[in-house]
Amino acid sequence: MNLSERLNDDMKQAMKNQDKFKLATIRMVRASIKNLEIDLKRPLDDNEVLDILSREIKQRKDSLQEFEKAGRDDLVTALRAEIEIISQYLPAQLSEEEIKAIVTQTIQELGASSKAEMGKVMGALLPKVKGRADGKLVNQLVQQFLQ
Repeated sequence: MNLSERLNDDMKQAMKNQDKFKLATIRMVRASIKNLEIDLKRPLDDNEVLDILSREIKQRKDSLQEFEKAGRDDLVTALRAEIEIISQYLPAQLSEEEIKAIVTQTIQELGASSKAEMGKVMGALLPKVKGRADGKLVNQLVQQFLQ
């Protein structure tokens, strides 16, 4: 079962369970997927759906920080719940140690030694950790290793 089918099945289950919050969250994600499918005029594969899920989580995390600064606890709670629901569809996240090992291996493979080569390293690294690691954390670790 691919991710789109899983989202559809979970949406139907949320309807049956009358879980309005989960239903609304899945519908927002499905709307993003459907919009891209319309733009591309074809169904999306799992990697493209993973990109959308990652982008949705990133948007919510960015909003979460702003709402925390503004003291909007009601919105913070809702966003955390949405992030938790969407995260269920992503592959298991890598630990920081696992990411460090992948970063080190990629830097050694490419022979990178300075920050000028960061773009090359990130280009090779991101497909390896796609959907399994936060891009900001990966970027920070690459910067640390290239200093």
